[in-house]
Amino acid sequence: MNSEPQGDVANRFLFENDRVKVWEMALSPDESSDFHQHNMDYLLCILEGESIDADLADGRSITLPVHPGQVIYIPKGGSETAINRSKVTYREILIELKETENSHE
Repeated sequence: MNSEPQGDVANRFLFENDRVKVWEMALSPDESSDFHQHNMDYLLCILEGESIDADLADGRSITLPVHPGQVIYIPKGGSETAINRSKVTYREILIELKETENSHE
């Protein structure tokens, strides 16, 4: 288990209501996010970029090829640092799907 302090899932908060929380993540080449945990399910809506790396709490690193317009579902539970190891800016809108009392109906 990683004991590193946890930060926000993205670098700019945009919106919140009782059902969703919306963030923007913008990373220049070689820039990284805070180490963070996905406490809810998320949708990543890719705006710019060609790949993003996730350095996981267990020491593994995953490279995800991406393209503008792509939507990626991320289930809750993972801990990671997002790192842009590509040569172009990476940008996404991250939508946190909050669990509600009616979410299992």
